[in-house]
Amino acid sequence: MNRVSCVALSGGVGGAKLALGLYKAMTDPSELLIVANTGDDFEHLGLRICPDIDTVTYTLSGLSNLELGWGRQDESWSFMETLGTLGGETWFNLGDRDLALHVERTRRLQSGNSLSDVTADIAQRFAIKAAVAPMADHDVRTIVETPEGPLAFQHYFVRDRCEPTVTGFRFDGAASAAPSPALAAALSGAGPNFVVICPSNPFISIDPILAVPGIRKMLVKSAAPVIAVSPIVGGQAIKGPTAKMMAELGMDATAQGVARHYAGLIDGFVLDTVDAAAADAIMANGPDVLVTNTVMKSLEDRVSLAREIIAFSEQLKQR
Repeated sequence: MNRVSCVALSGGVGGAKLALGLYKAMTDPSELLIVANTGDDFEHLGLRICPDIDTVTYTLSGLSNLELGWGRQDESWSFMETLGTLGGETWFNLGDRDLALHVERTRRLQSGNSLSDVTADIAQRFAIKAAVAPMADHDVRTIVETPEGPLAFQHYFVRDRCEPTVTGFRFDGAASAAPSPALAAALSGAGPNFVVICPSNPFISIDPILAVPGIRKMLVKSAAPVIAVSPIVGGQAIKGPTAKMMAELGMDATAQGVARHYAGLIDGFVLDTVDAAAADAIMANGPDVLVTNTVMKSLEDRVSLAREIIAFSEQLKQR
């Protein structure tokens, strides 16, 4: 693998949008490492499902289903339809093309291959020039704490549609996990030129990554500027339950609240022009701020934001 000049920490859809922007904006996309959250992973119908890895992979390869926002394009659903007639669980949809990936990944993992190796090979087969890696090869599972008891993440997120009130999170298995080899190598030695925390949910997409022992410490010690992009614009989440979770946890559901969550870790923070008034307050607590359009409706938006972040990283390195 080439020297990594950018490490991007990503969850699913929101993070993958910026990951694609970086992929298109960088002079050499092979110097980009996208580290995907695997706290969302789970075993379903006997298969290993890795939603965030797959969303990143499908997005970078141009195979993502733009209509649904998840899964593969040109999908069919014969498997799920037949499963339903047999009385099987159908609350988590798996398209026929998508299913092939889960079957093959499960086969390889059961044969002794690591999740890192399987992920890298699939990315290569999809002609992705960037490196895609899991946060860890060890199993880490996000558990959502609610007043009614703990819920496995996909039960909360998909089956229960994020309706239960959130009181906290835990990441089972994180304490005994280790950073994936690609991430550990990228953050060691000279390190990357910059690190981007994509506009993914801080609690369920980024915190599981940071919960793996060693990752936060390596990021803090790295000479590379760490830049976080706010997933909150005007008090609302661009996608997903981020604002709902912040409110239920007693936090300000604002970009400033997100910046406080990353305090001590980040050198730069990117917020939307809608929230420009919060820039001074955020900078007073440490990180420099870039104010720009962060709502990525088109590929051009994604590339433009990525280019601004790249330029911002250069400014941070000179300070």
